[in-house]
Amino acid sequence: MTARSAPTVKRRRLAAELRQQRERLGLTIEEVAERLEWSTAKVSRIENARVGVLPRDVKYLLNVYGVEGEARDVLMALAREARQKGWWHSYGEAIPAWFEVYVGLESDAATMDQYDTEHVPGLLQTAEYARSLFEAFPIDDETEIEKRVELRMARTEYLTSDDGPKFWAVLNEAVIRRKVGGSRTMRQQLRHLGEMAKLPNVTLQVLPFEAGAHPAMSGSFTILGFPEPSDPKVVFMETQTGGLYLEKAHEIVRYTLAFDHLRAAALRPSDSRILIARAADAMT
Repeated sequence: MTARSAPTVKRRRLAAELRQQRERLGLTIEEVAERLEWSTAKVSRIENARVGVLPRDVKYLLNVYGVEGEARDVLMALAREARQKGWWHSYGEAIPAWFEVYVGLESDAATMDQYDTEHVPGLLQTAEYARSLFEAFPIDDETEIEKRVELRMARTEYLTSDDGPKFWAVLNEAVIRRKVGGSRTMRQQLRHLGEMAKLPNVTLQVLPFEAGAHPAMSGSFTILGFPEPSDPKVVFMETQTGGLYLEKAHEIVRYTLAFDHLRAAALRPSDSRILIARAADAMT
């Protein structure tokens, strides 16, 4: 992977700008749809960044909103940039459509706060560990699995790059105790965790069993923050068949508070590294 592109975030930014232009005029989605002879669903999907939007459709919307001059040029340029393919498209069917959104957001993130209950975060995984996880789902053939492993390893390059995000991970203790892929694979994975924790942009903590009940017992989640203040944070949760994205302000606040609680309840980073090293030595 020689270059990165994150059209996903630009699409979200464009959607927000178009929504603001509509609201500035006091127009409803229904009124805009009627003027353009579109369905209301189309306007809604564009404003929610659910789909890519053609530059010509952006032009039609800007005509309705009366946007001219430099503001128009900026939004049209953003529309063209949002149509570019991300670096991950070369992996084809190895990346589900719903996960493309996440990889795009991840590629442009400045901060990532992640809590995992079951497995090591994708950006901290070894190839062998990742392969063992994918092999746990027998619906994928070997070629598909290898493509997914390649994609996951390509994603890890972002974390170790000069402009990588500030990555803070809290792992349930079960993550370092569960033997994924056998003793050798798990031991190498735990040692890899120890090495990744030394990176200046990575903070790693373990939430011990002794911590008891906590606000995130409902499952894993990731909070992504972006360089531009105009791009709001996103909470992502993965399911068996898709992903859930939360963007409302009160949702972000709730998960941010939950993560703050996890950080406070977890072992200190230095103590976490010691526990991980001991778990690796005990993995037989």
